[in-house]
Amino acid sequence: MIHVAGTNGKGSTVAYLRAIAEAAGLKVHALTSPHLVRFAERIRIAGRLISDDELTQRIDEVEAANAGAPISFFEIATALAFHAFAAEPADVTLVEVGLGGRFDATNVFAHPAASVITPVDLDHLEWLGPELSKIAWEKAGILKAGAPGIIGRQKEEALAVIEAEADKVGAPLTIMGRDFDAWEERGRLMLQLPDRLLDLPPPSLAGPHQFANAGLAAAAMLAIGERRVDEDALGRGVETAVWPGRFQRLTVGPLAAQARARGSDLWLDGAHNPHAALALAETARRLSARDGRPLTLIVGMLGRKDARGFFEAFVDLNLRVFVTGFHSESATPPEVLAEAARAVGLEAQQADGVEAALTVALAAEGPAPHVIICGSLHFIGDVLALSPDTWPR
Repeated sequence: MIHVAGTNGKGSTVAYLRAIAEAAGLKVHALTSPHLVRFAERIRIAGRLISDDELTQRIDEVEAANAGAPISFFEIATALAFHAFAAEPADVTLVEVGLGGRFDATNVFAHPAASVITPVDLDHLEWLGPELSKIAWEKAGILKAGAPGIIGRQKEEALAVIEAEADKVGAPLTIMGRDFDAWEERGRLMLQLPDRLLDLPPPSLAGPHQFANAGLAAAAMLAIGERRVDEDALGRGVETAVWPGRFQRLTVGPLAAQARARGSDLWLDGAHNPHAALALAETARRLSARDGRPLTLIVGMLGRKDARGFFEAFVDLNLRVFVTGFHSESATPPEVLAEAARAVGLEAQQADGVEAALTVALAAEGPAPHVIICGSLHFIGDVLALSPDTWPR
């Protein structure tokens, strides 16, 4: 079992891990969260989404075993996934932490094959923070005695905590930037390992930050010592991974058709905190630089997120901003999002839903814009739910 924690990049890293393992011919179970459209997206059994019939059966069995005792949604979802995993053999099981790590419902394995920590930053401060060191302490709770810890590039404050916690439990660490590294060179992924340099295809997921995520996943797969994972499997996995809602180009469905008619391209990204916004802003900057066309953001966020910190990442880009609500009681009201954008110097226009925002954005004079729908993954899920053609598979 490979356990994955971190603030940003967890899901992408799991997607690369799964793609690499499957390219090597391995059977892979995976638990990820949140789902975007259907609960079944969280659970993959030997590579396939859990079926509706099996999901119903496992829910009944887990609820019977729980016998009415108090249990949270995420706890019972985790128990359901592990119960389903136990019924079918697999070579590798990938488990993404839900929140934090130390006290997360997934943190029940004494001897994982490896523990992976992606970059740690400020998010979920109401539960994990407020200090970065406290958040890093929570994430480092997945490290276990004797199990290799593969650590993504970290801020010094976070890395110091992770190293201290590893020393306490006896977890050997392999740290990006010290023991191995990954970077983009001539459009390809270069992976420097202690004993060799690998020249791999570019990651399938868009954005310069994905080179680090893919490199972290490749290093983790090599760390578990699975002999079937060779350089060919690493390359094929890196270039074929799929992870919906993470700078995903939307090419089907009603919104994509509307954008295509205007000559625009449409992207979805679940960036919802300042650290993720910085990565999205750099990706958007590169997108616009290719052809000089303008950028448009359509943003929907949950109320507990740092909206002002999110918008600060985009202040030096020439773009239009639309803000909207979505189908969640916790969604930030559009007027609050607009105020946060204006506080950092961005003009923001309120819209009644993503369809209305896109209509106005595409009606603007001038070149067809690159349109990025971003913010909460719940918001992205609403967009994908508009058509069965766009449901994650």
